Amino acid sequence: MAAKDFIVAIELGSSKITGIAGKKLPDGSIQILATASECSSDCIRKGVIYNLDKTTQSLTSIIKKLESTLKASIGKVYVGIAGQSLRTTRNTEVRHMDEETKISQEFIDALKDSNRGAPIVGYQILGVAPQEYKVGLDLTIDPVGVQTDHIEARFLNIIARNSIKQNIDLCFEQATIRIADDAEDLIAPLALADAVLTPTEKRSGCVLVDFGADTTTVSIYKNNILRHLAVIPLGGNNITKDICSQQIEEEDAEALKKKFGCAYTDSSEEQEESKVYSIGQCSIPAQLLEDIVEARTNEILGNVLNQIVLSGYENKLLSGAILTGGGANLKNMEEAFAKRTKIEKIRFAKETQYNLKGMDVPKDGTSNTLIAILASGNENCCITIPESIIEETEKNLGKVIEGQLFNEKGESMEDIKKQEELKRQLVKEAAIEAEKIEKEKIEQEKKRKAECEDLIAEAQRLKEEKKYKEALKVLDKARGMGIPEKEGAINSEEKEVKNLKDENSWGKKFNGFLKTLLDEE
Repeated sequence: MAAKDFIVAIELGSSKITGIAGKKLPDGSIQILATASECSSDCIRKGVIYNLDKTTQSLTSIIKKLESTLKASIGKVYVGIAGQSLRTTRNTEVRHMDEETKISQEFIDALKDSNRGAPIVGYQILGVAPQEYKVGLDLTIDPVGVQTDHIEARFLNIIARNSIKQNIDLCFEQATIRIADDAEDLIAPLALADAVLTPTEKRSGCVLVDFGADTTTVSIYKNNILRHLAVIPLGGNNITKDICSQQIEEEDAEALKKKFGCAYTDSSEEQEESKVYSIGQCSIPAQLLEDIVEARTNEILGNVLNQIVLSGYENKLLSGAILTGGGANLKNMEEAFAKRTKIEKIRFAKETQYNLKGMDVPKDGTSNTLIAILASGNENCCITIPESIIEETEKNLGKVIEGQLFNEKGESMEDIKKQEELKRQLVKEAAIEAEKIEKEKIEQEKKRKAECEDLIAEAQRLKEEKKYKEALKVLDKARGMGIPEKEGAINSEEKEVKNLKDENSWGKKFNGFLKTLLDEE
C-alpha cells in the first residue's frame, strides 16, 4: 500500500549521502518507512559538495529508491546545512536614546534585522542565536517592556561560506528535488542538539561533539542558548588515511581501525612487541596501529579542547560532554576525551531521544543527524496528485506507449515495468509543475497584498502631510488592485481623508472665519 503522508530527510555526509522517510505519530514517536544511501566520498569532502554532477546523481538515485519503497512520489525534502566553514561569530548592536524609552518588540526586531544586515565578505548568515541584552547595567534575555536610554543586543551569528548553500541548492535543483520551504536554513548541528541533548544539559552547560568521517562538530550550550559552534576539518577518515600510509588498502585500513583501533591505551599496560593485528591478508604490528590511532585521535581532541577554550565556557559546563557520531565508537574514546579535555562527566549518545518504530536504523550514533533532520520536518513531502492530472497523464501516456510497444520489426518491449515507471515519472512531473504554478500564484498574491499595504501606508503619510488629494489618488490605486481583504482598510482611510479634506477646505475655513467674527461682535 502506498504511503500518502510522510517526511523525507537527506543527510549530506562525507562518507555517504543518506535518505530517510518517516511519519510522525500522534504519540510523539516516529515511524521509519524507508531508507536509502549512496557513497559520497567522490563528491563530498569535509561535509561540502565539490562535485555537483555526482552529488546530483546520488540524490536522484536515493529519491528513486525511497519512492520505490514508499510506492509514492516525493515532492520535497528536508536537508541540513553542515560542513567545513560553518561556525559562529559574535556581534553587538548598540542603541542610545535621547530619553528613557520603553523597549518594544518592534524595537528588538529592528535590532535583529540590523544584525542580519551586517556584511561578512564571502559568508552568509544562516541563523542567529540571540544571547543577552544589556539594558543599563543589567543583563536580560527578554528586554521587552523595560524602560532605558541605552541597550546592547548581543548576537551569535551562525555563518558559512556562500558556496555551501549555493551548491546544495544547485544540486537539488538539478535533481528536480524541491527543498521544503521551512528547511531553507535548517542547520544540521542545531537539529542534532535538539535531538540528543536533554533540557537539563542545555541549561546547565554542555559541549556536544559530533565525530564524523571528515569533520568533527563542536556545539556548546549554556542556559538553553547556543554559545559556540565550530566545524573542525578532521575526522575518522584522517585516522584511516594514516593507517593507509603503511601500504594498506583503504578498505582494510578502515576495518583495522574499527576492529582493533583504540583511542586511548594505558601506558602501564605492557604490549607484546611481536603482537600483530590482521584482517584477511592484511596485517600491521599492534603497537604501530595503536600509536597511529592514538596520535591522530589526540590531535582531533586537542582541536576540540581549543574550541571549548575559545568559547569561554570551559569552566561552566556542569553537564560535561556528550559524544555522538560514528567516530565516537572508537574503543576507549570516552577515556581519551576525559584525559585530553579534563572533562570527567561524559555521555555517549548512541541514539536520539525520539522513540522510533518501523524499520530499524543503526543505534551507534551514525544516524542521529539524519533522524534529527527528519524530526525537524513538519510538511508532508508526498506529492498530492489531483485526479485530473492522473487522467490527463494516462491519456497522454497511452499515445506514448502506443508508439513504443512495438518497434518496426513488431517486437514488444522487454519489460512492462518500463511503462509503469514512465507513467509514474510523467505523473510526478505533472504534479510538481502544477504545485510550482500554484506556489507562484500564492507568491504573486502575497506580493500584490504587500504592494497594496504599501499604498495604504503611503496614503496615510500623505494624509499626515495634509496632501489629501494625492492621498485619495493613492487609495484609488490601492482599490484598483482588487484585494477584498484590504477593502475595509481602504474605505476607512478614504472616509477619514475625505473628512479631513472637507474640514480643511477653503470654503469651510472661510465659513469658520466668518462665524468667529460674528461671535466676537
